[in-house]
Amino acid sequence: MKAVILAAGRGERLRPLTDDRPKVILKVANRPIIEYVMENLNPFVDEFIVVTRYMKEKLIEALGDEFNGKPITYVDQRPGDGTAKAIGSAEGLVDDEFIAVNGDIYFEEEAVRALIATFRRENADAALVVKHFEDLSHFGRIEVGGNLVRAVLEKPGKVPGYANLGIYAFKPDVFDFISRTQLSKRGEYEITDTLNLMIEAGKKVAYAVYDGYWNDVGRPWNMLELNEYLLKTKLKHDVRGEVEPGAVLIPPVEVGEGTVIRSGAYIIGPVKIGKNSRIGPNCFIRPHTSIGDNCHVGNAVEIKNSIIMDNSNAPHLNYVGDSIIGENSNLGAGTITANLRHDRGNIRVEIKGKLEDSGRHKLGAIIGHGVKTGINVSIYPGRKIGSGSFIGPGAIIDRNVPPRSLVVVRQEKEVRET
Repeated sequence: MKAVILAAGRGERLRPLTDDRPKVILKVANRPIIEYVMENLNPFVDEFIVVTRYMKEKLIEALGDEFNGKPITYVDQRPGDGTAKAIGSAEGLVDDEFIAVNGDIYFEEEAVRALIATFRRENADAALVVKHFEDLSHFGRIEVGGNLVRAVLEKPGKVPGYANLGIYAFKPDVFDFISRTQLSKRGEYEITDTLNLMIEAGKKVAYAVYDGYWNDVGRPWNMLELNEYLLKTKLKHDVRGEVEPGAVLIPPVEVGEGTVIRSGAYIIGPVKIGKNSRIGPNCFIRPHTSIGDNCHVGNAVEIKNSIIMDNSNAPHLNYVGDSIIGENSNLGAGTITANLRHDRGNIRVEIKGKLEDSGRHKLGAIIGHGVKTGINVSIYPGRKIGSGSFIGPGAIIDRNVPPRSLVVVRQEKEVRET
């Protein structure tokens, strides 16, 4: 059985982290999101077909030509947007039943096992994984009858029911129905419309109920949620670097080869630190933090519940709370991320030009790749700094900063002759 992984999208809602790379290779707990997808598909498939478009060269560079010894085939998404076009791009590469999944979600192996068991037990033409939610405001509703799906409906509002999780099994005749799928109101060719066409034609579409953890990594705070889950449930205490006398590690803490934990560092797990990083002296790293390869966390720095990607630094007198810092970024001495409103209300974040409630009352900064801040920079909760930007000394970031911006505070000086 082959797996078709949809990885063509840019991930507009994850900007600025996707300013210069596809969303599926963003790292959570120091691994690209798509690797978790492949890892949980791995026991059930013998080949991966990855559907690409946006910055496909970076995706290919990140994954290579195999995963756990199984080949990866790349295919460009056909013209047009949407999941139906993406899955249809694999036509000619599969000639038997196959799995198709969104490349930017997290699920456990049990979801795939339940899907395949249901698909084969029902001798279905298609099957999908569903999960029960009390609020379907952000999901299409799956209407079921007995063991089969009766219809895939529009978002019904704040009501309970089954939601589609973006994990499917198909027989090859799905491609005939994809070719007949029309453009949706959203301007996309959607696989849910394909499923409705199949049901109307009398095809059997089954469903498997999954009760485990699932995350649609569509917004920055979803990355923090997934990071926390992975560190809580998957991390093992494994120290491969050097720990100086006077440093304290409270398990579980994972430390990669070549990393040095200096004296006075106090680390409360679960925390994951990559290879060849420098931690301390005299810093405080709190739970649910992942720090990538070749990073520097220095003196009098506190980091809590955050993601710091490869080659980035918080070297002097910094506080990083509930934040994401992209690759190759550097925080100047005294740069602080605020993560809590005075009224303790939920943090709202601008997503595609509209403010969205993150559902979190603690959320810090979302800082892109290659960002540099000067000394004593203060960043308001939920603010985004675009990749390649420079923030000058003393700046207060109370609004989002576009990519490749220069933010400078100019102050008039009083000059007196003596």
